[in-house]
Amino acid sequence: MEILSLLENLNCIKEYKIIDYKKFTDGFYYKIQIFFTDESILFAKEYFDLEERNYSFHWQKNDNSLIKRWDNAPHHKNIATFPHHKHCKDGIHESFEISLVEVLKKISQHFS
Repeated sequence: MEILSLLENLNCIKEYKIIDYKKFTDGFYYKIQIFFTDESILFAKEYFDLEERNYSFHWQKNDNSLIKRWDNAPHHKNIATFPHHKHCKDGIHESFEISLVEVLKKISQHFS
């Protein structure tokens, strides 16, 4: 599984905790906390089945201030990538990173 490989091998990850994981016939659910070497934290959760996919990847500093959050809650219909969007300090933007793998790769660039 590519997610586990990244969690184990990205140098910017200090540790991670799998809070919840459920696999079922046509889908899965997970909730993971990922701690980075700069003391920032990513709270990742995703639900997927044949008819639905919901995700939220919330990255914050150790003082709880937002760095970025990627999600697909359907409340920003004006965004070209609707329902996928990201919350940044300066507002809501299009998001092309829609999986944990893509988000982890994007975050790892911050450490390069």
